[in-house]
Amino acid sequence: MRVLLTGVSCVGKTTIGAELAQLLKVPFFDLDIEVEKFFETSISRLQARCRTMTRYRGQACRVLELLLSRSEALGFVIALPPRGLMVPYLRVVRNCLAKVVVVEDDPINILDRIQFYDIDSNPIAEQLDADERRNYLDEIKAELAYFKRSYSKANMRVHIRGSRPREAAQMIKLALEAS
Repeated sequence: MRVLLTGVSCVGKTTIGAELAQLLKVPFFDLDIEVEKFFETSISRLQARCRTMTRYRGQACRVLELLLSRSEALGFVIALPPRGLMVPYLRVVRNCLAKVVVVEDDPINILDRIQFYDIDSNPIAEQLDADERRNYLDEIKAELAYFKRSYSKANMRVHIRGSRPREAAQMIKLALEAS
């Protein structure tokens, strides 16, 4: 089975994708990690080197195309960035004959999963105060609204309702089997 997962930042695509891949017995790839491996630098440093987000996304699409060409026959689960159903990714996604699943959750659950990284993609332990939590919650809501139209292009949307990663992966697997 070939599955592409997308959704807003911190919804759980990477963690759930790894669990889903285990359930489906196929390899799992996180596009961000694959981009970092390919270019041998962090996403932040690569974005700075590219100078524009349009150029960076073009570079990320090259990696996605390579990944798909190597993995097509085996099946796969690939976690895409939030813009995974927008240009330029959309051109690649449309041609790969995969099921596209948007992972959704309530904004407060996404906020509880928020993770911060430094310029070298190392996790940073950050405690948010009440004002910061409100601000990030507003940003999550805005991101959900922004991507709503592009996510309508997916084969399916699965609302994980704050589920643990294994439960969420099972929900997605059931939705895929039913489609």
